[in-house]
Amino acid sequence: MITDVFIPSGKKFLLITALFFYCIALRSQDLPAVKMDKAWIEKIHAIAPESTSFPVTKKKSILVFSLHTGFEHWVIPHTEEMLKIISEKSGAFEVTGSKDISMFEPKNLLQFDAVILNNTCSKSDHRNLFWDKLRADSDADSARLMKQALEMESNLIQYVEKGGGLMVVHGAVTTLNKSRAFSRLVGASFDYHPPQQPIQVRLVDPAHPLVQSFPKEGFNHVDEPYFYNNAYGDMDFRPLLYFNNAEIKDQRKNERRSEGKTYLAWIRSQGKGKVMYCSPSHNAQSFENPDLLRFFLNGIQYVVGDVDCDDSPINL
Repeated sequence: MITDVFIPSGKKFLLITALFFYCIALRSQDLPAVKMDKAWIEKIHAIAPESTSFPVTKKKSILVFSLHTGFEHWVIPHTEEMLKIISEKSGAFEVTGSKDISMFEPKNLLQFDAVILNNTCSKSDHRNLFWDKLRADSDADSARLMKQALEMESNLIQYVEKGGGLMVVHGAVTTLNKSRAFSRLVGASFDYHPPQQPIQVRLVDPAHPLVQSFPKEGFNHVDEPYFYNNAYGDMDFRPLLYFNNAEIKDQRKNERRSEGKTYLAWIRSQGKGKVMYCSPSHNAQSFENPDLLRFFLNGIQYVVGDVDCDDSPINL
């Protein structure tokens, strides 16, 4: 035992500190970052779906928006590449990647059939990605910049309501996390997540067309188990995937959910448009699951209007 051996105080402090962070690493079960090299791209391309699950009327244009101003998910470039691979290999979509917030001007949004927000995490103070970027690029009056940020948010909401599609991937739920209007659009706001851990993902309805790629018992993968607030309580969506709360370790002690379930992915309509939120995945290793690749492809088809399925909210 360490206590049985004499260790000078300075070295003991360093040793205890090292052990502390080692234990934290073991407990969180973070997966190591994967290099997005030619071998990884070829691996994903090899297991990506050859074709879509649902008929395609015409090739659609997709914007994958990958700007972050807050927490940087190392999986951002992998996610964008994965979305390009499944879109191009299936032949159903043409993908444009961007980090330019001018894409949220009405004339630019109209170029696309759907927008995918790829881990577009905002800073924790305002929790407004548009404000963060405008403030970083300009010394203009704060009120003017916030007005511009709110206009961009309104542009996105109107885009969906007029028939555009929106897919929100993992941390992108925090894009405008303090906005009630954005929370309603997405179906939730981010609350917090315990450390990464193995999660048994289950299907709400194995018969739903969008989850047909998965085994009926679901699947297991390592991820951050997200908990939500704000519009999530309205349950104004059709859930697709969930985990049992009792199975999630290291929850906040004063908020521990020992019963019930938390949803991981859902769909909803708003106006003439379609929205999908998908929490998996924080790690590129999850994209090595061909069933998950098919699920993302199905989701893109849903938000562009190719899929006629039940998206009625469960709060009815």
